[in-house]
Amino acid sequence: MSDPDPEDRDPVPTTCMRCAVGCGHLHHRVDTGYGIGSAQGDVSHPVNRGMACPRGIEESVDPDGEWLERPLIRKGSTLVATTWEDALDRAVSGLSAALERDPDGVAVLGSGQQTNEAAYALGKLARGGFGTRYYDANTTLCMASAVTAYYDAFGSDAPPCTYDDIDGAETHLVWGANPAVAHPVMFRWIAESARDDDSRLVVVDPVGTKTAGVADDHVALDLGTDLALARAVLARVLERGEVDREFVESATTGFEEVADSLPSVASAAETAGVSVETVDLLAEALSDPTLVYWGMGVNQSVQGTDTAGALIDLCLATGNLGPGTGPFSLTGQANSMGTRVCSSKGSWPGQRPFDDPAERRTVADAWGVPVDRLPDDPGPGPVGTLEAVDDGPVEAVWAVATNPVAGMPDATAVRERLEDSFLVVQDAFRTETVELADVVLPAATWGESDGTATNMERRVSRVRPAMETPPGIRTDLDIVTTVGERVVPGLFGAADPEPVFEEFAALTAGTPADLSGVSYDRLDDAGAVRWPAPDAASEGGYRYLAGADETAGRTGGDASWAFETPSGRARFSTGEHGGVAEPTDEEYPLVLTTAREADGYNTGVRSRGAATPDAPLARAHPDTLSETGLDPDADRATLGSRRGSVPVRPEADPAVPRELVWLPVHHPRTNELTLPDTDPRSDEPNFKQCAVRLRPAGADRDAVAVDAEATGDD
Repeated sequence: MSDPDPEDRDPVPTTCMRCAVGCGHLHHRVDTGYGIGSAQGDVSHPVNRGMACPRGIEESVDPDGEWLERPLIRKGSTLVATTWEDALDRAVSGLSAALERDPDGVAVLGSGQQTNEAAYALGKLARGGFGTRYYDANTTLCMASAVTAYYDAFGSDAPPCTYDDIDGAETHLVWGANPAVAHPVMFRWIAESARDDDSRLVVVDPVGTKTAGVADDHVALDLGTDLALARAVLARVLERGEVDREFVESATTGFEEVADSLPSVASAAETAGVSVETVDLLAEALSDPTLVYWGMGVNQSVQGTDTAGALIDLCLATGNLGPGTGPFSLTGQANSMGTRVCSSKGSWPGQRPFDDPAERRTVADAWGVPVDRLPDDPGPGPVGTLEAVDDGPVEAVWAVATNPVAGMPDATAVRERLEDSFLVVQDAFRTETVELADVVLPAATWGESDGTATNMERRVSRVRPAMETPPGIRTDLDIVTTVGERVVPGLFGAADPEPVFEEFAALTAGTPADLSGVSYDRLDDAGAVRWPAPDAASEGGYRYLAGADETAGRTGGDASWAFETPSGRARFSTGEHGGVAEPTDEEYPLVLTTAREADGYNTGVRSRGAATPDAPLARAHPDTLSETGLDPDADRATLGSRRGSVPVRPEADPAVPRELVWLPVHHPRTNELTLPDTDPRSDEPNFKQCAVRLRPAGADRDAVAVDAEATGDD
């Protein structure tokens, strides 16, 4: 490639797409050739004001994954390079054949790695073009339980609070999350606020995480008992007479029902494996202005929705709603919030209810499709979607910027189902899922794509390319609209990012997630705009609170509350602890949990190169390793569950509780062990707990056989 023009060498303002903090970056082109030469935080961006984490910079400039450079098609057991025309013909032919037999014959798996524009277009095609119920935007794997709990409590998705509230909180209660690793820029704000003389950081997590290591207090509950502990805390708040009765009576409903259902403090504390004194510590912490943050340790459970609801209940009961306080779920993928608003996964654009006839008509009219083409329900989530390959109706799967072979539970079964389907994979990198594909469509990634993204506090900002898309590569939006026009001619009137943004922003007008006052020009001027933004002069602040400013404090002072519920009041939940999804027994006496490493996001496709060990690191307490008969110097062991066995690299770590084994969630072998059970309301998988056994390497012949089959060894 020839040298760029001098004016093209000016830094390009964009948004980091590594995690959902939404930092503004400046990308600098290389002086010669193709690529991003350097990246830095953008001091003018209203989210991060120049701050940036090393991983976001590194993965923008020099990702370790293997790039896809040409379309590929399967010939026998081999993927071979082909032309775009040939690849598109094959993809469209396979998808169309399945659709001719049944609109639900095609499953579509999207991602929080797409821009708003690409996610909207993919949802429009899946729902309004194909008419399939088997569609998921990937956020069900991480955020669906929090989403469901927000709807239960407030009638609308997303945290009510924003980053502006972090500095005003006196207690930062981090529950089932490790933001020091997962969201380092945001965690710096939390840590700085917690260092104030009147402030504190309290962490609830079974494992001694990096976040727990700098906390004022660490509550190490038993794995899978978060709901029991949350109910114990609420019961203790009630006993201590610290319920904010004025707020509860004026702005909520359902408190007496949950109060009557609460367990005794002592029994719930025993279930959670903590002392009553520890419950007192948490109850006392909530007496100060508190932000309650939670992450995958809460959401990824068969009780995820109930547990997230119980954390919201703690905020409601103690009056911790209003500036400087509130429930704050920590979103993982960079545009997970955007897909929740615009992708038509669990609701129509703008959080229009999926089953409301009037809203369905509005969407169908906007898309120019018959209303009866829209599916009747949002589908079963990603686990149920791929289970539908077993006995129909799903015959074809289109995976866009997602890697289900590594990222979904019971991965061996996932692999087998994808092998049995016609599989189209659209990605920037060569993943485990790509290896199974019938057609591979190489897509642009950060620094090459144009559009917008929405961070976890509801701020929309621009994603801009630092260079032209390389030859042989097309953007996600271009691929989606091209396939859409071939399968459903006339569905897409616009295929460029800005008019697509204008289309979905207009479709959100008048909804709880109103973006109709946001435009590319406005984003160019402001850097980022938080929804709801119903006109060009407004943007969202603390949600559901009218007439308050940042000094209003807990419960908003004299301001009034108006929630998106039929009564206008926030609603308490009544979930009760029901035990773990897969109890241990004599054969599988240990418990597996999974979590993020510092270099792991999105199954690690940008951060793990050829040097990635074939066996994941297995952290366990020294006593656990000793009791399993492992040699202290052993560099290999076998970890098995009822679904399979994998080789691991054991590491003694006293920060991990006894009888618990910790694996990195983004290693491609980890999910061969995990349980496909899901939360009954959110469909989110139970990634965080299953029964396992740990043995010396070679002691389990079944494990050796499974390992040889998975790696292709003779």
